[in-house]
Amino acid sequence: MSELSKAEAATDIYASLRANVGQLGQILGETMRSHLGDAFLEKVEQIRILAKKSRQGDDGAREQMLALLTALPDEELIPFAKAFNQFLNLANIAEQFHTISRNCDELVCVPDPVEQLLGRLLNHDLDKSQLHQCLSELDIDLVLTAHPTEISRRTLIQKYASVVDCLTSLENPQLTEREHSQLQLRLRQLIAQIWHTNEIRHERPTPVDEARWGLSTIEASLWQAVPDFLRQLNDQFEKKTGLQLAKDVSPVRFSSWMGGDRDGNPFVTAHVTQEVLDRNRHAAARLYLKDIITLMGELSMEEANDELKALTNNSNEPYRDVLKSLRQKLRNTIDYLNDRLEGQQPDIDFNSIIWEQSDLQAPLECLYQSLCDSGMRLIAHGLLLDILRRLACFGIHMLKLDIRQDAERHSDVIAELTRYLGLGDYDHWDEDEKQAFLLRELSSRRPLLPPNWKPSADVAEVLSTCALISKQSSKALGSYVISMASKPSDVLTVLLLLKESGCTYPMRVVPLFETLKDLTGAAACIKELLQIDWYRGYTKGMQEVMIGYSDSAKDAGVMAAAWAQYRAQEELVAVCKQADVKLTLFHGRGGTVGRGGGPAHQAILSQPPGSVDGRIRVTEQGEMIRFKFGLPKLAVQSLALYTSAVMEATLMPPPEPKKAWRDCMQSIADESVLAYRGIVREEPDFVAYFRAATPEIELGKLPLGSRPAKRKVGGGIESLRAIPWIFAWSQNRLMLPAWLGAGEALSSAIEQGKLSLLQEMEREWPFFETRISMLEMVYTKAEPNLSRYYERCLVPIELHHLGDKLRSRLQLGIDTVLSLTQSDELMSHTPWSRESVKLRNPYIDPLNFLQTELLARTRNEDQASEKVQLALMLTIAGVAAGMRNTG
Repeated sequence: MSELSKAEAATDIYASLRANVGQLGQILGETMRSHLGDAFLEKVEQIRILAKKSRQGDDGAREQMLALLTALPDEELIPFAKAFNQFLNLANIAEQFHTISRNCDELVCVPDPVEQLLGRLLNHDLDKSQLHQCLSELDIDLVLTAHPTEISRRTLIQKYASVVDCLTSLENPQLTEREHSQLQLRLRQLIAQIWHTNEIRHERPTPVDEARWGLSTIEASLWQAVPDFLRQLNDQFEKKTGLQLAKDVSPVRFSSWMGGDRDGNPFVTAHVTQEVLDRNRHAAARLYLKDIITLMGELSMEEANDELKALTNNSNEPYRDVLKSLRQKLRNTIDYLNDRLEGQQPDIDFNSIIWEQSDLQAPLECLYQSLCDSGMRLIAHGLLLDILRRLACFGIHMLKLDIRQDAERHSDVIAELTRYLGLGDYDHWDEDEKQAFLLRELSSRRPLLPPNWKPSADVAEVLSTCALISKQSSKALGSYVISMASKPSDVLTVLLLLKESGCTYPMRVVPLFETLKDLTGAAACIKELLQIDWYRGYTKGMQEVMIGYSDSAKDAGVMAAAWAQYRAQEELVAVCKQADVKLTLFHGRGGTVGRGGGPAHQAILSQPPGSVDGRIRVTEQGEMIRFKFGLPKLAVQSLALYTSAVMEATLMPPPEPKKAWRDCMQSIADESVLAYRGIVREEPDFVAYFRAATPEIELGKLPLGSRPAKRKVGGGIESLRAIPWIFAWSQNRLMLPAWLGAGEALSSAIEQGKLSLLQEMEREWPFFETRISMLEMVYTKAEPNLSRYYERCLVPIELHHLGDKLRSRLQLGIDTVLSLTQSDELMSHTPWSRESVKLRNPYIDPLNFLQTELLARTRNEDQASEKVQLALMLTIAGVAAGMRNTG
């Protein structure tokens, strides 16, 4: 399809999409009219039209719109912000629905990626047994995290999902007129509920609240999506190869940081983690109970194999007898967990509950085998197989919980202990001394912790967490992640603390390399660890390493960080290969480009060759969980994308980059980090400009997540977390962290005569092509004129020079990328995505302009009214909804 016809097709797609957007918008308008009257609705519509004209270059319309916004009385601020906020949310729903609609266009809904990949792989002379083995051994672990980027409340998310259900039902061509009217009424009711629900939480969620939110995603979507996906995967595989997948195959699993991530979050304690573990198990028991009750209604047959007959004493309903026993055990399990959640420690006969996975899996497999042996394979492959596949994916703990803590907190424990024991100050020892001490104690059979020692509160909490870990089933927990890791002693310290706490199983202890310096030294650290005999024995030939995207980009800029991440992975692959150790890379990606975000399929295929090898862990953060997994059909698509990408990266890895590409990329990285740090670290006015030109300070008041915005109270930019850092710049539409330094470095490379080399890299090297594609997306989203307006209204005039410099750098980057891609406009190869951004802009702009007015009011008044403050929060939520990502 030509570029012109692609663009025309995208416009046609939006014609059908706009029908749904228009329908939802019209109902929203009717709701506002009934609540606030015609005059208010007319003002909203007038501002919307003026914003659209302003987008088309009409300066008069822009000034008229600004006059209306600044003149809004206090009583109209909240409903106005609410109107545009909810329109953007409804537009998101309509677009999300369009991707799973039966009327979905080929430009939006590509054919199933697994089916396409299987065809390509078979054409590349890969035999069926290779494909079967690869698919059977895939280990894709998606780690749900509660970083504060999901700005929508859970109650609203549930209502948005119900809107999608209505839109889906309305597509049924056989609806009667009465059924159609009932669905329309339901839509109006839902949108009225949405309008009358507060978008902003009154209180910051607790870590337990966040964990409940993660569980609700599984219950509402993934519980159904996982068996649906596996059935679809098996059908495609059988169609292409004639082979079937095993009933317990689970290429994708789910873990969580919700309630386990205590890095800089004082609210995640050992008590909280225990509660979350119990809630996870409780949710799983409830869902399995529901399945078992349904299955009892289905498995009414009498014929059974000898094993089942013997098990049930030749019962007339052998399947139901087994299921009745499981039903009672699950009910007992729920009662037991209820008591624990209420703070009790009840005695229990563990034979009467489901406490090990085999307690549920073994009886169900017995039923499955009996059905197959008795000629009822068709029945066995119904709900029973779905339950077995859910068990393979979720287990009885629902989500494996990771523990994360900062490396400094662990060394503080050892330092306090060595001082108490009179051994000196661990913090003042060099790395060799630390390792010698740690390895000596790891090999010792005597306890290290004195029984009478009274540690400080912070140290006691770390020890309580380790004690908690020691009491759990190994299947309840995932990895122990050490943030800001840099040295082998960081890993050995955690292993010693776990040993001293009585942990009897080898928990994975995973260093997280986050800064540019730490990424550069990652391979050397792992190499040194793997040369330690004790450590090699502990790992049993498996090593997991986490790559940090957020903090490395905040430290060095996206271009230098991306190259450091790539090189670190290459070197880690080589080190582990040499040591004959299987490496699993854990990618700490966020939703935004500035935090390693972007399309998952594209990101996985751009990793270094050999770095995937059938195994990968990836964080799914904040609002991206909803966008990828919030609806069952969307979740099936996302699971298919992950599976196909990991298979392709394993069986058909990308090419090794040429030396010329590597040299060029290194030069770009070196140039970009200097350009980035030259602004962020060395520009004396930068911090003052940042805090004036963005709502960074006000974001700290928004009750998004349980974790504080800063690692250290009172710290500056360096202590600010990567999420609010990026969130703030996305609000004023400059998007600075996602591009600063990249354009300058690429421009310099072109000036050095490397344009043809860059174009070759963009064509032939997936890593570089992905970097350019992500730059195009953030450049498209950036709005220099809006950032200039924020500056004019909020920034002292003596700092305006910095805004001019930043916008000049932004334009340089845009011009450079267009020169590289030989295109007239950004994202010309992805018209759907480009049009998606353009569609939202006229609705986001008024919120930006109003936000600027409200920021000025709150900063200039001693005490801004509650209405002004709430309206400001609503504009932040609305801009986030329109941008489709926050942190």
